[in-house]
Amino acid sequence: MRAAYPRARWLDLLDPAVHQSYQTHPERLREFVEAEAAPSVIVIDEIQKVPKLLDVVHALIEEKRGDQFILTGSSARKLRHSGADLLAGRAVMRSLHPFMAAELGNAFDLPKALQVGLLPLVCQGPDPDDILRSYVALYVREEVQMEGLVRRLAHFNRFLESISFSHGSLLNMNAIAQECAIDRKTVDGYVGILEDLLLSYRIPVFTKRAKREMSAHPKFYFFDPGVFRSLRPRGPLDHPHEVDGHALEGLVAEHLRAWIDYGRRDAGLFFWRTRSGNEVDFIIYGPKDFCAIEVKNAARFREEDLRGLHSFIEDYPEAKALFLYRGTEKLKRGRVLCWPCDDFLRHLHPGKPILAL
Repeated sequence: MRAAYPRARWLDLLDPAVHQSYQTHPERLREFVEAEAAPSVIVIDEIQKVPKLLDVVHALIEEKRGDQFILTGSSARKLRHSGADLLAGRAVMRSLHPFMAAELGNAFDLPKALQVGLLPLVCQGPDPDDILRSYVALYVREEVQMEGLVRRLAHFNRFLESISFSHGSLLNMNAIAQECAIDRKTVDGYVGILEDLLLSYRIPVFTKRAKREMSAHPKFYFFDPGVFRSLRPRGPLDHPHEVDGHALEGLVAEHLRAWIDYGRRDAGLFFWRTRSGNEVDFIIYGPKDFCAIEVKNAARFREEDLRGLHSFIEDYPEAKALFLYRGTEKLKRGRVLCWPCDDFLRHLHPGKPILAL
């Protein structure tokens, strides 16, 4: 933000003095803005810490002074639960994702990305593993414990470990509640906290014009594979290839979400799974995009690995089919394009169609 708006005026609500001043007197924002006669750019960082500032911003926008307000935040929870004015129709929403491979260029390293993720602070830091541990601990301590979002932090920590096994899988709230020995309603609330803190998201099942009986559960993902790995307990019974497979699927999901958001495409991200077990990892569906994508963490693939894609395009012949794997050759099997995942991620650019190459 500082690079994009070098002349902006800043209010950093992480600064205790600034936070206290505007928490007590949010109307001071008007005095801050009107101190400059000419219209200016005002950045308010971590806006969720003082939701009442949104009312003042709204009033200033309505006065049409010509000022531009840029509001950033790392959590939507306080804003949603405070009933704050979210400036609907008067502000545009932009999401910032971890790095895309195309942004990193030659610096992108797929094996490293699967281990530590693509958060800028992490992948460019001197000790990514240590930074990841601190990153997760910061959210648990400050956003959960200090804000009093949960009554028993020990239960929430146990929930975090349990739900880490759901990354890239169907989200079964009852199973997680049983494993953690807490009630289903509490688990629902904990998942909501993760989503409000932008740490996780759910992908719904694709049901448009469904010809088969479909799964009812959504799939769950942490927003970055490094965060997923830092939360998932590891032991001698864990198979590295299995963990890498979930990390790879999450990395592709992360890129597809960024591609949709940055390209401002009117499209949604889904998955497809029938009751009989046929599944496709990702479905991109919109006016200009209809693509089914399967991801496998293997250097070679078998014909049976394409079964889900074949079933999907049998039901939806309008869709394009893409199979991503860890090999090195780009191949075409019938209607399915088989593409090395590393190469696909490097060439995925928000300004281009997903199958432009």
